[in-house]
Amino acid sequence: MIFVDISALIPAYNEEKQISGVLTTLIKVDYLKEIVVVNDGSKDKTAEIASSFGVKVITLQENRGKAAAVMEGIKHLSCEIVVLLDADLIGLKKEHIDQLVEPMLNDDLDMCVGILENSSSIAEIAQQITPTLSGQRAVKKHIFYQIENLEESGFGIELALNKYVKNYGRSFQVKLNNVSHVKKEKKFGFLKGFVKRLKMYLDIIRTFFLNLFN
Repeated sequence: MIFVDISALIPAYNEEKQISGVLTTLIKVDYLKEIVVVNDGSKDKTAEIASSFGVKVITLQENRGKAAAVMEGIKHLSCEIVVLLDADLIGLKKEHIDQLVEPMLNDDLDMCVGILENSSSIAEIAQQITPTLSGQRAVKKHIFYQIENLEESGFGIELALNKYVKNYGRSFQVKLNNVSHVKKEKKFGFLKGFVKRLKMYLDIIRTFFLNLFN
């Protein structure tokens, strides 16, 4: 049993076809005090669909990138433990949320990273090479404010969090079986999806070099 209040945060950009699956699971988790979706300048019905679940939706007028969306959402959370999830997950269940949260009940732990295992689709190349770049994690809220210029890291936010906690805190990893993402090429079409994937890798590389000597 989990007797502490937990926040859930989902940054989302044009995820009208996927976000329902994630929210259907989250609204059934009784210890989640609040669920916040940051609609990062979406041009589709992401905000409307998220709102239909009765969760709080924050809409950014322009697409500002994953890290900026996360940091905007963090401002609106009241709990110290934050479950951060991608909006396009397939196969997410309550037990996966339990796996992320339960280790965080240890006061010495600052972050728990969910490694996607046995996914039903081909994993992102970046996560094949470095699975700890997973966007599925539980993090103590104050950590987000300790990292300089975190909102500018884009898709490199996970790398920045990993680096900080490695240097100044403690982390743990759990395997999230049978959870996967929808491939970007499937969501956006081959060309547009490839461009988005390339931007993600560039954000990760840029964040890596910015944190290289920190």
